[in-house]
Amino acid sequence: MHTVITRSVIRLLATLFVVAPAMPALGQDWPAKPVKIIVPFPPGQGADIVGRLLAERLSPVFGQPFIVDNKPGAGSMVGTALAAKAPADGYTLFIGGTSAMVINPHLFHNLEYKLSDFAPITNVALLPMIICVTPSLPVHSIPELVALAKEKPGELTYGSSGNGSTHHLIQALFAATAGIEIRHVPYKGSAASMADLMAGRISMLADVLPAVMPQVRAGKVRALGITSGTRSPFVPELPTVAEQGYPGFEPTAWAGLFAPAGTPEPILQRLNVEVVKLLAAPDVQHRFKDLSMPTIADTRAHFDAFLKTEYARWGDAVKISGAKVE
Repeated sequence: MHTVITRSVIRLLATLFVVAPAMPALGQDWPAKPVKIIVPFPPGQGADIVGRLLAERLSPVFGQPFIVDNKPGAGSMVGTALAAKAPADGYTLFIGGTSAMVINPHLFHNLEYKLSDFAPITNVALLPMIICVTPSLPVHSIPELVALAKEKPGELTYGSSGNGSTHHLIQALFAATAGIEIRHVPYKGSAASMADLMAGRISMLADVLPAVMPQVRAGKVRALGITSGTRSPFVPELPTVAEQGYPGFEPTAWAGLFAPAGTPEPILQRLNVEVVKLLAAPDVQHRFKDLSMPTIADTRAHFDAFLKTEYARWGDAVKISGAKVE
């Protein structure tokens, strides 16, 4: 009997002290299928360029295709709403920017999404805006533009990519800050407004640096100032609007990577680490330099704090500018 009990005890102890195989950490087996990156703009725009560059570089890192899915419409609201409603399983990501994330919520009261519907992963790139004029306008600086606008109140015009767009609000905010009256001419896209600026049908335009500088270098438009807080390393000769008499005027556009709120934290963190790493790669830095887009690549916490600041900043801009969506 003694022997039987001893063997039974030994067998019991053996089962108690067997080390169970390690369970895979949540998110380590992700992705097991292709990942979609929703871009709420047509191909070729800044957010689309960012999305395609990330998709290209993330696919080999994770061993699954990352596929850009362009969902334009209603000033980015169509694609943004689709991303907000997507399953929070890591298989839908989103390239969000200034207008979609922190401007539209202040302009529209019936949005199908809100900022809290998204989990920030990292900010990717800044898209500084340049205020430029048609070459026939006899001004070569921001102070000269303001002086001319005060001489001819309501006669000068500025174009934008549509009511409530980043282009619209930055220029409306500039006019309010400078105390001038310039008429707004909305277009269905930034390309159309740039074409009319070059043709002299509108007086001025604020657009992203990559869209403006080729036309500046070709002599088709004249750049007066950049809206970022400091001069751009890509056009160091161009002064900021702030240093030309308007300190604190620093609104700029940006593009960041998001996932639907509720996406598992380990997946979000893995994405942050890999995106930050790839953005530091020399060849990626070179590609962004060619596009005149400074990269950011920050932590999730820093990006979240940035979003809160931007949300408040653009809410004030909407109020100050008096911008209305018609």
